[in-house]
Amino acid sequence: MRRFLMKGNDAIGEGAILAGCRHFFGYPITPQSEVTHYLAKRLPEIGGLFMQAESELASINLVFGAACAGARVMTASSGPGISLMQEELSFLAGSELPCVLVNIMRGGPGLGNIGPSQADYFQATKGGGHGDYHIIVLAPNSVQEILDIMKKAFDLSDMYRMPAMVLADGIMGQMMEPVVIDEEKSVEIPPRPWATTGRDYHEDRNEINSLFVILEEMEEVNLRLLHKYEEICAKETLCEEYMLDDAEVALVAFGTVSRICRAVVDKAREQGIRAGLVRPITLWPFPYDVISRTAKSVQCFLAVEMNMGQMFEDIEIGAKGRAPVYHYGRLGGMVPLAKDILEELKKVSERGGTGQ
Repeated sequence: MRRFLMKGNDAIGEGAILAGCRHFFGYPITPQSEVTHYLAKRLPEIGGLFMQAESELASINLVFGAACAGARVMTASSGPGISLMQEELSFLAGSELPCVLVNIMRGGPGLGNIGPSQADYFQATKGGGHGDYHIIVLAPNSVQEILDIMKKAFDLSDMYRMPAMVLADGIMGQMMEPVVIDEEKSVEIPPRPWATTGRDYHEDRNEINSLFVILEEMEEVNLRLLHKYEEICAKETLCEEYMLDDAEVALVAFGTVSRICRAVVDKAREQGIRAGLVRPITLWPFPYDVISRTAKSVQCFLAVEMNMGQMFEDIEIGAKGRAPVYHYGRLGGMVPLAKDILEELKKVSERGGTGQ
């Protein structure tokens, strides 16, 4: 094992390489560009393929082609670029092709700015492309977790033959922290008997398709996808719980904000407020069961986000009305301060289960 000081965007690239990814197609956009720069240097060194496409549309279509051929493949962008990829993302999901996308979010809507934001939560977890589909969404909150979660993203994507996304913001991308890399850990990429690698000596050929003009066939595909999504929700939800055993107020936060909220919980406890933290790591599937269980013991939730209240809606679904859900957010690339979250926590603690 070796210990490095590494930037988040570089950890995304190295994590992908450690996961066995050897194909990257992308187009630079801040605050994601270092991912592209890192892989442009590293992939040729290890015999991989890096290609800067002429646009995000071209990038995701190249990902589609490589995924059809059985490659472990990824792309990375930021909100405006991910928006351009949404149509092909639906095609990837409909064709049941594994791949990994990375979204280093920026403030918006529109071109917005390169400030840290969590404004793409809906886009990532609720789709954006057409049709009935989901993608797996993972939200790390440290550079070490970024490094490790890349392999998780590729493995889940392969296991369920569907796209996975790693969702982070500009702070996660630019932050430098120590990471430990286990270079002796081997990577086993599962076989891809479905890939379109040519007939060779076989008579049968593989077909990858998302076009089903016969209605009954389309319904059958949709139902198969539905059963797969239900299995993922049952087996693959990841969530960190902190100081929840006797908590009266549960903060809920992911990514960068969850780090601040953990410190707020400690500070609140020093002041006699029994606070706890729920940190979803998978945003889809969302840890509804943890929220539901927590709702039975706390007086209320406080969702803290860098958006107008997008994850807030999932918390309300999980709480099922058992405990009120309040929201505190900063917008436009602004990061909530610990002192401001603590003040909001004190307010909702006094309001408790009144929902007022």
